Amino acid sequence: MNVAWALLWKDLATEWRSRDRIVAMTVFSFLIIVVFQFAWPNMEPEQIAQLAPGILWVTYVFAAVIGLGRTFSTELENDAMTALALAPGNRGWIFLGKATATWVLITAVQAMAGLVFALFFRVDLTIGLSGTATIVALANVAICSVGTLLSAMSVRSRFREVLLPVLLIPTLIPVLAAAVTGTTATVAGEALALTTLQPLIVIGGIYFILCFLLFDFVLDE
Repeated sequence: MNVAWALLWKDLATEWRSRDRIVAMTVFSFLIIVVFQFAWPNMEPEQIAQLAPGILWVTYVFAAVIGLGRTFSTELENDAMTALALAPGNRGWIFLGKATATWVLITAVQAMAGLVFALFFRVDLTIGLSGTATIVALANVAICSVGTLLSAMSVRSRFREVLLPVLLIPTLIPVLAAAVTGTTATVAGEALALTTLQPLIVIGGIYFILCFLLFDFVLDE
């Protein structure tokens, strides 16, 4: 557990000093919103509220891919992957520390992107804000779990910038389907149903446990 806390603190402190990942994710998410705004046809507010959550999650996922691609870049540049492999204890704690730091950064970027999205598309995200935040938090567990594992797998590949999204996005389809459905309901002012949260909890839990257990083998490779 101490390894997880140490990596969490190290990643957040490093990001606070450099801000390279969070700036890249933020700028990229803003650019996606601007591009979609130019392509967005004139619609009634009710139609916008139905379609906007899908665009919002496209923005969230692509921004997350940018951040996940840099999860192990510091260790690779400084040849510290060997030191991680030699860390005492279960290597799953390395995964936990990295995934938690990524979760914090991605969630912060998503909060800023949501504010800009609401301004550009004139969608009131404060309606059902607690429900939307719950959906985003649970979906990010699955995104960061699978993304951290795949980032470790592809970090030494010459094609890691292409390999990561190609592997990551298909695994997130069930998570995104549940997240978009739930966000559409909360933006429309509907109460957050347990049937909406169940897929996110179950899939996120399965992904987290599998990635925690499999990270030992990935780090060996």
